[in-house]
Amino acid sequence: MKKCGYIAMVGRPNVGKSTLTNALIGSKISIVSRKAQTTRHRINAVLTDDQAQFVFVDTPGFQTRHAGAMNKMMNRVVTQTLSDVDVIVHVVEAGKWSKADEEVKDLLPKHAQKPVILVLSKVDALKDKNSLFAFTTDLLEKYPYAAVVPVSAVKQVQLSVLLDEIRKLLPVSDFMFDEDSLTDRSVRFIASEIIREKIFRLVGDELPYACTVTIEQWEETPKGVRIAACVIVERESHKPILLGTGGIHMKRIATEARQDIAKLLEMPVYLEVYIKVRKGWSERESALRELGYE
Repeated sequence: MKKCGYIAMVGRPNVGKSTLTNALIGSKISIVSRKAQTTRHRINAVLTDDQAQFVFVDTPGFQTRHAGAMNKMMNRVVTQTLSDVDVIVHVVEAGKWSKADEEVKDLLPKHAQKPVILVLSKVDALKDKNSLFAFTTDLLEKYPYAAVVPVSAVKQVQLSVLLDEIRKLLPVSDFMFDEDSLTDRSVRFIASEIIREKIFRLVGDELPYACTVTIEQWEETPKGVRIAACVIVERESHKPILLGTGGIHMKRIATEARQDIAKLLEMPVYLEVYIKVRKGWSERESALRELGYE
């Protein structure tokens, strides 16, 4: 008897949803950084074993501080995902509960209409492990979670326990994806996300979030893949931040991205990255849709 279903990974920004998703499937599908708003798209990551197929839906962190067009779009993705899936995993950082966590909790189905598992992430970083019981008890008074699982994605702690809890709640169903599938996203999409991750990691403190990446050219040859990628920013003043002195930042972004993409594709990659200014793109829904945002 096979089981298969969609599992939403939800939580406030920067709580570790993407890191956990990648750890569960054993491959890097969602990009990660310490910056909030790293994940902007709904990304399906697929894990298949003998008895079940888990389709993890990694969502943007639910945004409450800013109300721009992009954040409204990301919040719509979260709320739509909650209605589409079979199981919800609410990720909360172990020992920490904030107003933003409360607002995500308020989005969860009322009266346990859909099973919700509470995951306490980054448990390895919790100094006082004895405080976890009281913390968990308090959260169970806030919402009737079907199960509670403390995990560490980085240390690979209790990931199999989490999978077992999810498996119990999946519907009986044939598999929806090929058994060797890891995601429903194209390699072009993942390549663009890898480049954006390098930007966030290198100049995320200096560059506002109003940048995105599109793949303009993708040419496969017997010698490898030739990729031309465009980083779109909102202001001329963003270009020198991205470039760095003598182009040092852009060289490092391109080098590190090329290495990760080559590892993903298992073939040589020739990557060219350039910059375009497109004023106000992140505040116009038409521009967001044109650039591939949902």
